Amino acid sequence: MEFLDTPQFNGSPKVLWSQRSMRVNVLWKPSQNLLTAKQIAAVPSSVVVLTPETFDSIVLDETKDVLVEFYAPWCGHCKHLAPVYDKLASVFKQDEGVVIANLDADKHTDLAEKYGVSGFPTLKFFPKGNKAGEDYDGGRDLDDFVKFMNEKCGTSRDSKGQLTSEAGLVASLNPLVKEFISAADDKRKEVLSKIEEDVAKLSGSAAKHGKIYVTAAKKIMDKGSGYTKKETERLHRMLEKYISPSKADEFIIKKNILLTFSS
Repeated sequence: MEFLDTPQFNGSPKVLWSQRSMRVNVLWKPSQNLLTAKQIAAVPSSVVVLTPETFDSIVLDETKDVLVEFYAPWCGHCKHLAPVYDKLASVFKQDEGVVIANLDADKHTDLAEKYGVSGFPTLKFFPKGNKAGEDYDGGRDLDDFVKFMNEKCGTSRDSKGQLTSEAGLVASLNPLVKEFISAADDKRKEVLSKIEEDVAKLSGSAAKHGKIYVTAAKKIMDKGSGYTKKETERLHRMLEKYISPSKADEFIIKKNILLTFSS
């Protein structure tokens, strides 16, 4: 506690004792790291705004699954959809292969005509394997959109943007994991070799996740079957702390894979 004749501060918060008034004053100065209401309102959307100059490079990118909303600023239905669409973009912002985008079709009429847009909002999905685009005719609730994107993109997100218990799992490795679990200690090295061979044949995100299977199997062989339980509990504790979204994704995937070795 500081004893001051004139209350002054440059931190937050501070308890000051005023000798003149014989009162304790608690003063709060917002930290520079805290967002004001105006700043919070200005947090940018994760929706990618398309223009004629960027449309092809983003939407027709064969490495991306892209959902595009063709909208008009004056359209009431578009305004109603906007907050849901913003949330959808936030859900998938950690997935590099997924893009949630929109185009002012009222302004860029050439692109609207090219893709057969005759009403607003029109939603079209441009998956990696079909850049001609396909109409989205599903529901307009967040859960509907998330379910659609998960099914089409092979992602595993819930409506809060968190990975589900299925994230990171490679179905083709399930038989070998079961074989590894049931194998005697002196036979597990042989099963590990099979897992490594299968992982070497994988591609994309499956290949990345397959390496976690290999690491998990090696750790179990080195530290014993108790490793799975201890490591899963450690990851669970880490996930309860404040960590970055990318770190949370990493831990959830590892936890999901480890759990397959304990079933």
